[in-house]
Amino acid sequence: MDSFDPRKKSPPTILQSKELHNYILETSVYPREPAALKEIREATAGHSHAFFSAAPDVGQLIAMMLKLVNAKKTIEIGVFTGYSLLATALNIPEDGEIIAIDPNRENFEIGAPIMEKAGVMKKIKFIESQALPILDKLLEDKSNEESFDFVFVDADKYNYYNYHQRVIKLVKVGGLLMYDNTLLGGAVVAPEAKVEDFRRLHWHGIIEFNKAVATDDRVELCHIPSGDGTIICRRLR
Repeated sequence: MDSFDPRKKSPPTILQSKELHNYILETSVYPREPAALKEIREATAGHSHAFFSAAPDVGQLIAMMLKLVNAKKTIEIGVFTGYSLLATALNIPEDGEIIAIDPNRENFEIGAPIMEKAGVMKKIKFIESQALPILDKLLEDKSNEESFDFVFVDADKYNYYNYHQRVIKLVKVGGLLMYDNTLLGGAVVAPEAKVEDFRRLHWHGIIEFNKAVATDDRVELCHIPSGDGTIICRRLR
């Protein structure tokens, strides 16, 4: 077998292939997926926008990140039916708290009975709203600054940097910020002319966010092809 020469143009990565992603799910994720998460995933499968849900491997990543920083107080921006929300709730202490923000309660109600059955609803404060006004309200109270351990963002992509500028003040030094869909189905490497009209606003948002956060010296980051792309930031100052 020929050795790989990094000086040559890289071949298309198989990390984004459906086959390899399914291999990861079947081998490493589904065997360890809690029953409640499997139930919420299956309850979401028939939804017309099921692809909005966080990928199961991202849920597994969330669980590990929460444990690494001993997270107790968290924020979730973009809830949908609650897969990532439940992953968070299962992995913070009994007295932990999640402020979960989403303008669509109807989707949240799909997963709510499963979260109730799992015994984690007491940890969740669901707020039916656009996120920016809620984040601004949180910042009005100075005691909220640097008080959160973890933030997960999976909402409207064109607002990602607006969210980042706010949650960076809310998360404590050493705390983590996770952003989902940062590869946008591979569209981040497509020329703008090839991006579908319905996706273009989100495309611009993700492109600008990825560039901006890469140069933000308030954080260190890791950009990985988990799910549809995930950026993990640790606040430095």
